[in-house]
Order: sequence, then C-alpha cells, then structure tokens
Amino acid sequence: MLAVQKTLDAVFKAGAVPAEAGEFTKRAFLNGKMDLTQAESVADIISAEGEEALKSSFSALHGRTSRSVNAVLEKLLDASATMAAWVDYPDEEIPEMTETALGATLEFCKAELESLLKNYDKGQTVKNGVDTAIVGRPNVGKSSLMNMLTGTDKSIVTHIEGTTRDIVEEDVRLGGIVLHLKDTAGLRESGDLVENIGIEKAYKALDEARLVLAVFDSSEGLTDEDKEIVKRCDGKLSVAVINKTDLEKVADTAEIEAAFDRTVYISAKNDEGLEELESAVTSLLGVADFDSNAPLLANMRQKQHCASALASVTEALDGVALGVTFDAINVMIDAAADELLSLTGKKANAEVVNNIFSKFCVGK
Repeated sequence: MLAVQKTLDAVFKAGAVPAEAGEFTKRAFLNGKMDLTQAESVADIISAEGEEALKSSFSALHGRTSRSVNAVLEKLLDASATMAAWVDYPDEEIPEMTETALGATLEFCKAELESLLKNYDKGQTVKNGVDTAIVGRPNVGKSSLMNMLTGTDKSIVTHIEGTTRDIVEEDVRLGGIVLHLKDTAGLRESGDLVENIGIEKAYKALDEARLVLAVFDSSEGLTDEDKEIVKRCDGKLSVAVINKTDLEKVADTAEIEAAFDRTVYISAKNDEGLEELESAVTSLLGVADFDSNAPLLANMRQKQHCASALASVTEALDGVALGVTFDAINVMIDAAADELLSLTGKKANAEVVNNIFSKFCVGK
C-alpha cells in the first residue's frame, strides 16, 4: 500500500490531476467521438436498474437515438438550404422548392419527432421504475403479496389484524421494469394511536403512488373498507389484486372488476398468479410492447429540445398551408434545426455540457 501511495504521489507531482466527474466521456464528446445523446447514455447504463433499461441505454450509446434525430435534422437543413439558395439567388437556375415537396418533408419530420415524444413516458417508466403502493384492508394479503414479489419474507405475515403499521419498502423487477414497492398498513377505522399513524401513511402512499396494487380477499364479502379503497383508486393507475384464490370464493367480485381497468386473481400464499400480475402491470403502464432498440429520449433536456423542434415544424407546416412566404417558413425551419443541434450537442453551450457531465461518476 505504501508503494502504491508513493507511486501516486510521484504521478501527481509530475503534473497529473485526478479525473473529474465524467471526464473520459466528456473528452470523447468534445473530440467528436460521440454526440451528447450517446454521452448521456453512458450515465444511464451505469444507473440502469432493469434489463430493459440497460438494453435501451446501450441502444442509445450505439447511436440509435442520434440516427433518428439526425435523419430529421438532415431533412430540415436540406430544405432550408434549398429555399435560402432559391430566395437569395433568383437569377441562378436553382430548382424551386414546391409547396408539395416542402409539405412532405415537414410531415416526415413531424411524424418522427412525434414518435420520439410519444415513447418518452414509456422510456422513463423503464428507466426510472414506478412508485407503487400495495393497499387494502387488514388481512387481505398485502404483506403476502409483498413477499411473493420480493421472493423473501420482507413483511411480517400473521392472522392478527394490524400487523403492518409502518411502510415497508423494497424494489422488485417485474416484467423488465422496476417497481418501487411500498407495503402499507391495513386501511380501516382504528382506535390505536400507532396504527392510525400507519394508516395515515398508507393513504399518503396511495395518493402519491403512480401505480396502486389494491388487494382484496376473495374468501370474504366486500366490506365498507374495500369499497372505500375502490373509491380512492378511481382515476389512478391501479390493478385490483384479488387474493386467496386457494380458498372458497365468497366475494362478489363483479363490482371490483367493473371499477378497475385490470383485475388479476392470485394466491400469494401459494405463489400463484405472478405472471398474470406482471402482464396486467406492464399492459397498464403501456410498456408491454416496449422496444428497447427503438430510439428514445433519455431525459427532460432531450424532451424539451424535441418538443420545441416539433412546435417549430408544426408552425412551418401551418405556414405552408396558409401560403406564407418561403423566407418566413425558413426561419421556422432554422429554429427547429437549432433545437435538434442542441439536442445532439452540436450547438450546446459550455454551461449545458458542464452541467450534464457534473452528474456522472468520477472518471467514466
């Protein structure tokens, strides 16, 4: 160890300095070896939590997103150059850009940008995971579901109501995405001060979660607590999980099925129904058909540039339809091109670049 330290001291004395955050990737970007979307994908690869997120980040690193953006950019720059030359040099025999040809070019660009923006939310779901709350009245099997999903005895399971009083959290992979799970206290009226605190936390978790797994007991009739949970889930992304299918069915589940977009039947005790739950969750989140090789916008910076470019392209299309002069339309096209150049980093200022790479690990 002492020898290593002496070597490091000698290296630094000779003029070497420690690598800054993201320095190696930053140098690759500054030297034209990759664009900004590829550079950002390096950080995404490091932080990827699921298999699909990792595949998507590798796809971006290999230039899938760049190629899609550059295909639009090339169309815009070609159209801009043609119109500018025709306007600026009327005496030269430069072929005029027709409204039909310009409209077709802009329609192509609009469709490509809309596709990128449409897939953004799916990409963020796969990349960042989903905050998920498991809710239900006491003893319906919430903790058993938590244990089935995690594959461990994460939550205490007993026949005694009110066993879970605080939030139990765990990340699990389900269908290629990560669920940030919160197992909550049973929702009911209680005179116990400590349990009431847990119930308040449970309602807060339900309200804040993007996805709710609402658990019901098929071996018992629906209670007022069950009906309140159904009401609370209205308008939220939620799956009704009807548990205890290993027991005789008593509950009239038609009301539950009518209230939820997705309903699955499971036996958490026997680890049955996991595939059905996975299918329901991925379908509800819109990632069942997620293509990790498709071009995806990785973050809000990229999304904002893409959205601004789309707005300018749409404005240009409207201008063509209204017969606006080509020089005015060219201003709109140039604005769209500038946004895409900023997206890929070809026109990004130093402050933006430094901010992006400051979020990287040391070196990399």
